[in-house]
Amino acid sequence: MPHQQKPNDHTRNADGFSNPPPGGRSEPITRPNGQTYHPRALAQLPDVEALRRLRQAQVAVLLYGPPGTGKTSLIEAAFPDLITVAGDGDTTVGDLIGEYTQDSNGGYEFIYGPLVTAMQEGRALLLDDATLISPKVLAALYPAMDGRRQIQVKAHKGETITAADGFYVIAGHNPGVHGAVLTEALSSRFSVQIQVGSDYDLAAALKINRTAVRIARHLAAGQQAGDVGWAPQLRELIAFQKIADVLGTEAAFANLVGIAPLEDRDTVTEIVTKAIGRPVSALALGRQL
Repeated sequence: MPHQQKPNDHTRNADGFSNPPPGGRSEPITRPNGQTYHPRALAQLPDVEALRRLRQAQVAVLLYGPPGTGKTSLIEAAFPDLITVAGDGDTTVGDLIGEYTQDSNGGYEFIYGPLVTAMQEGRALLLDDATLISPKVLAALYPAMDGRRQIQVKAHKGETITAADGFYVIAGHNPGVHGAVLTEALSSRFSVQIQVGSDYDLAAALKINRTAVRIARHLAAGQQAGDVGWAPQLRELIAFQKIADVLGTEAAFANLVGIAPLEDRDTVTEIVTKAIGRPVSALALGRQL
């Protein structure tokens, strides 16, 4: 009997790429940590498929949006061969390219960094929080992204590393994080820049408390309007439900107030209090039992 295509199967078009499944739905993808990622729409494709096509075409992508919106989850789902660099203000050129490390015999050997490893093995490299990394450090990466696809490891005899097929750089940027600066030099290297916000419909589908999701939507709308600076993202809503399951809904709402930045806490408290119909304050220890 010939194979019958399932409703959520992907079909292949003339270029060899998979088309979106009927109805626009795509099956969840298991990430390396065992958690599932639920694809979202991007350019009329599942987002993971869109990123894979961009990688094949060697078009670098920058994902930007608040922490907790799923940028890293999407990238991990799209690229199982991913190597991740967690960027911050202390990231050095050695952290990217490699450096000499003392071995067990008291001597020193050069250990390649994630950039060189990704280039040699033809893997995807994620610069998470790339805009927290010093522009001088990022400059060491740029020759690997241009037409040469090469870098020179000056610290290791001036060795030249050429990228293998499949090598790809993708980055994440959190605009609201203190110290995150998207320079023109960095922006120009990423031809596609995709805004990532929380999928509150997914939060509802995951059976997260409806009132919590409604509060998050309300705060997100206020954030866009400039009335408040913070709104719970999908990460906070998933945590909310876990806390509610363990400590109860009242404690989860109290914690939701408590994790709001101090400058927004009064506004969040007011909105949560109105939504649940009773006073709420930040989660705190009470009297001695």
